[in-house]
Amino acid sequence: MIQKTETDSESLRPGKMTYEEFLAWSDEDTHAEWIAGEVIFLSPASSRHQAIMAFFASIFQHFIEAHPSGIVRIVPFQMKTGAHLSGREPDILFIANDHLDRLKETYLDGPADLVIEIVSPESGVRDRECKFNEYERGRVCEYWVIDYTRKEAGFFILGEDSFFRAVDAAQGIYRSAVIGGLWINVNWLWQEPLPPLMSVLKEWGLLETQAAS
Repeated sequence: MIQKTETDSESLRPGKMTYEEFLAWSDEDTHAEWIAGEVIFLSPASSRHQAIMAFFASIFQHFIEAHPSGIVRIVPFQMKTGAHLSGREPDILFIANDHLDRLKETYLDGPADLVIEIVSPESGVRDRECKFNEYERGRVCEYWVIDYTRKEAGFFILGEDSFFRAVDAAQGIYRSAVIGGLWINVNWLWQEPLPPLMSVLKEWGLLETQAAS
């Protein structure tokens, strides 16, 4: 990958660039998105934001190891859902086995099957409106918006009409539409500290499965 220097960053940051130029310019330490040819740098994540992201990454990874259905990627990893759409950096994304051909070395060329965005104090409009509309247009199958400050979780499924529809978490339990058998108790996300991995695996029945194997 091309390493950007301080001079490179200053010279490229004010101007426009193609998505290909953006991918070549950025590196593993770049926390930015590509929007209409502009590089938009993102604010550092809070400790709580990082904790929830790590929680999702951990429980998802263990579930998928027990029920192989795809792969998980976490920020920073780019996703570009369409030729005329932005290059975004979702907090968590899941790509089903049937769509692994979309996975490139440094970005996902096409929509993830599931995207999770964790709302920070400065990202509410971006996550609930801008990304919501882009992910809908880009045909992301399932979108979760987790707002730990408000203790709100929104779950959206892409319908046959190509529009997101909200899905309720019945009695606080949400079951993924694209990862068969995966469910979460929404109240887990508001606990301080977050539930230990082993307790979630036990509720999922995975500890017994792993012991038997």
